[in-house]
Amino acid sequence: MTKENIVRYSLNELLSKDGGTQDDAPEGPELGPDFWATAELVVPRAKKSIHLRIDQEVYDFFKSQGPGHLTRMGAVLRSYVEAQRRS
Repeated sequence: MTKENIVRYSLNELLSKDGGTQDDAPEGPELGPDFWATAELVVPRAKKSIHLRIDQEVYDFFKSQGPGHLTRMGAVLRSYVEAQRRS
């Protein structure tokens, strides 16, 4: 996402929105039959809510990359688990 794509709204502006999209929002690409012929349903895995103590530096690193930092942390842990299972 580039900076020119970022739109900032105040809380009052968000609360007054009707939940629709911007009038000038671009249409997504046509995916076509080839895409749908090989499309695969991926069901999200169940997640467990836990309390986890981590180093401040580790948390700050992921948090500095923006929203989704907990998801990214989980992805790194999942990669580690999968690598350990392969070895």
